[in-house]
This record gives sequence, C-alpha cells and structure tokens, in this order.
Amino acid sequence: MSKKFNIFLSALFCAFIGGVFVISTILPDREKSELENRFLQKPPKLTVENLTDGRFMKNAEDYVSDHIVGRDFWVAAKAWSERLSGKKENEGVYFGKQDTLINRVKDPDPSKLEKDMGYVDALVGNVSVPVYFGLIPSAAEIWKDRLPEGAPTADEKAAINRLYFSTGASTIDLYAALAPHSGEDIYYRTDHHWTSLGAFYGANAIFEALGLEPIDLADYQKTTVTDQFNGTSFSTSGVRWLPPDTIDAYVPNEGIRVTSYFKGTPEEGSLYVDSYLAEKDKYSYFLGGRQPLCVVEKEGSTGPRVLVVRDSYSDSLTPFLTQRFSEVHLIDPRDNRTSIKSYVENNSIDLVIVLYSFANFTTDANLFLLGR
Repeated sequence: MSKKFNIFLSALFCAFIGGVFVISTILPDREKSELENRFLQKPPKLTVENLTDGRFMKNAEDYVSDHIVGRDFWVAAKAWSERLSGKKENEGVYFGKQDTLINRVKDPDPSKLEKDMGYVDALVGNVSVPVYFGLIPSAAEIWKDRLPEGAPTADEKAAINRLYFSTGASTIDLYAALAPHSGEDIYYRTDHHWTSLGAFYGANAIFEALGLEPIDLADYQKTTVTDQFNGTSFSTSGVRWLPPDTIDAYVPNEGIRVTSYFKGTPEEGSLYVDSYLAEKDKYSYFLGGRQPLCVVEKEGSTGPRVLVVRDSYSDSLTPFLTQRFSEVHLIDPRDNRTSIKSYVENNSIDLVIVLYSFANFTTDANLFLLGR
C-alpha cells in the first residue's frame, strides 16, 4: 500500500474513533440497558479513596464501555466474532446445542460453603418448626449433554450431595426430580431459570419431601402467555441469533390473594403480572419480580403455612405451591433484613424451606441472615 493510502486509513480510523467519542459524550446517559436487562454504570466519583484503591479507574472504564454510542450493536458484534472464531463461550455463557445458552457455573469456594451451611444449621436450631433445605441444579448440570465438548463447569451434583450430607436440615432432592426429565423443556434456552414445567417437577419434589400428595400436571391446562422471551443468558452473552423462548402458565389465579411488599408496605399483587409481557424482563410476569416479601394465600385451603427463603426461581414455583399450602410467605434476603426466627413466630409459620438455585446459593452474600 502507498504512503498516502496508509495516511488515509489512519485518518479515517481516527475520525471514526473521534466521532464515536464526540457522539457518546453529547448523547444523554441511559440509566438502563433494556436489551441487557441491567442498570448501566453511573459517572464515577473522584475521591481520594476511589483513586487510591483503584475503584475510580475501574468505574471509569465501565462507564465509558456502558455509554458508548451503539453499545447494543458492539455487544452483538463481539458475540458474533467469538462464534466465527470457533469459540463456544462469550461472557461466561456457553453456546450450547439445540439453540441453548447455558451459563457457566464456577466451582464454589469451600470456605464460603462451610460458613453458609453453618447459617442454615443455625436456623434449624433457632426455630421450633421443621426446616427444609433445597438446592436447584442449573441447566449446566441437568443439560450437560447440550454443553460444548470439554466445557468446564462445576460438578453441582457432587457438591449438592456433600452439602446435604453435612446439614441438620431435612433436604429436598431436586436433582432426582429434574434429571429424569432432562429431555424436556425444563429450563429456558435463553435464560438461567427453570421453566414452569421445571418448576412443576420441583414443586412435587418439595411435596414428596414433606409427605404431601403430589399434583398431577394433567389436572392443569397449559397457557402460553408469550413466545417472545429473551432472558438473562441472551442479555449477557450478546447472542442475538437464537429464537426466543415461550413462557407458560398452568395454575389459575382464581381464589388466590397475593400481597406484595415491593417498597416495604403491603399492596395488592398477583400470581401473574401481565404488564411484564410487554417488557424485556418477561420473567417478572411471575409475581411481579424481585421483592423483599410476598405473601400468597389460597382461599379455603387447610394446608400448612410455609415460609420460603428464596431466590427468583421461586417466582415461577409459587403458583404450584398454592395447591398444597394455605399460605406461602416468600422472603428475599437480598432486600429483607427481617429475622427469620421472629417472622416464623409472629406469623404462625408451620415450616421453613430454604430454597436456592445452586449458583445463587454459592455466591449469595446475605445468607448470614438465616442465623439471626
């Protein structure tokens, strides 16, 4: 190439970079990326503490990355480039078989697990009602056959068995409930949650552990509420070439009273919130999404009152739980600092279930609240 052409290319590149910088600076900051379903980095605060510990530069990099013009395009372009180069993963998400995105699950920290199981056992000793403990294996475990060959991920089954052996709580074998149905759509292909079908199998595992009669899926009519669900794995990975998921509902909303505490005060809720079907975060169709406390009551039921210390997997599980429990109290320790012991005593709770997905349990920093 001639010297003039090299200068032309360099000038063109500089003009492109400069244009991106100028436009990114002029455009107003977005608070949230709807496509990635997350809040974007705010401008970093310049303080002596932030400078000395490196947080300022880290936050500055994240801020620039989050607010660059055309970010959604660049995220998708990176995923395409990874795929075309032969890689089977992007941003911790595997490009699995059968058009499936599967989040990689990291090996847990043994010292953290030991500490957290101590909190579970402290809860057993603190309350006068039975305590059950259940861990939900991820798609990376149940759908191992869909992972790229040699893809590293945690041995969840072995880890769950070790934790179950070590605890004084009664345990719920969710692996045994899900594994025989690995050929079914029990997880979303573009999201890390289980589907309503997976939640059904999980509910029956709970009922079996408690000695309650299982429910029969044939007694319910499946209703597909949307066929345009692109979940968290879709958002994180940058993958935009897969068909969306469907979301199904089985249990009718009649005879159910839901009280939600999104802002700490009671307000009328619902098992299903249709408005979320028009948004990116369609999984929040179940119960309305993340909230510190939610109480679900079944009219005319004489079943026990259960407190579920939970993560988001319980959102799609709860409709099935209403078929055997008169009241389902859902506490999310990420947003609710209430003493579990006090809540059990003050609300005539008959039993407690600590129910988490394996990945969330191994990373949650709020499990110390179980011991309060």
